[in-house]
Amino acid sequence: MAQQATILNVQRFTLHDGPGIRTEFFLKGCPLRCDWCGNPESFTRQPEVGVFANRCISSELCDDCKLVCHDLQMLIFTDSKLDSIDRKQCSSCLECAQVCPSEAIRPWGHSMTVDECMKVIIQDRGFYERSGGGVTVSGGEPLLQSDFVGQLFKACKQQGIHTCLESSLYANWNKIESLLPVTDLFISDLKLMDSQRHKQYTGVDNHKILENLITLSATNKPLILRIPVIPNINDDEDNIKASADFILQQMQGKVRTLQLLSFMRLGEEKYQSLGLPYKMQDLKFDRAAFQKKVEKIAVYFNQRGIHCMIGAKEKAEL
Repeated sequence: MAQQATILNVQRFTLHDGPGIRTEFFLKGCPLRCDWCGNPESFTRQPEVGVFANRCISSELCDDCKLVCHDLQMLIFTDSKLDSIDRKQCSSCLECAQVCPSEAIRPWGHSMTVDECMKVIIQDRGFYERSGGGVTVSGGEPLLQSDFVGQLFKACKQQGIHTCLESSLYANWNKIESLLPVTDLFISDLKLMDSQRHKQYTGVDNHKILENLITLSATNKPLILRIPVIPNINDDEDNIKASADFILQQMQGKVRTLQLLSFMRLGEEKYQSLGLPYKMQDLKFDRAAFQKKVEKIAVYFNQRGIHCMIGAKEKAEL
């Protein structure tokens, strides 16, 4: 049986997750639940449907979803428009999403084999060669489907294509180790240094992540580290200093670039489509003052000898 994975999205011609022009595969499923995550559709491994009520034409004009649904009690209508789905009863067969003419019901996730992914990659190969780009696998958490990643990256290396893995590194080390021979670049996060606060805001403690970062840095594999800077959560002096100390002392400074990603209020509509609460809904902050703070944080890291930049665009190494 061909190796396959649950893919959330394939983004072509991306410039922000690795050098050059890239083709990026977002794999579905993640063990973390970061409060600020803008991609809640990546949480679960299995495909699921998203409901965008404002796009519904009205059941009086269109009843396609009713015709294919195996249990009409799962479809919840308000004023003749689809409002939500009873997810406890829904089997995620996705038939309603396949027939909806207005994309009021959208499928989140589909299966792709390594061969199917490679067909897309080969189409874009000329862009990699001209820009120093390649293929990035992200998530969700791609290490949940590490066997697939390994097979895909092996196929890429056979074609001489640069590979990049973007991961939280919340996994057993053996999964990461198995990918070392076929991965050219790693991208990971340093969200919070305090383990209890890390668990409070992401759902898991950071012990495994920090251990894997230390072990990975010892392999001398190229590593880009990112800090998603979140107002009033990890932008305080203690956390920033602890992050710098960890990079310099525990990782021996073996980070190619530290990227600061300023918080953006993203994904609210996607949370609504899945019937999930958006935990950053009540966060209020001054955008201009916050951005100045991020700039000062970047200066601090650079003064300590850590190459730091704001944003995620990486230059190609031609």
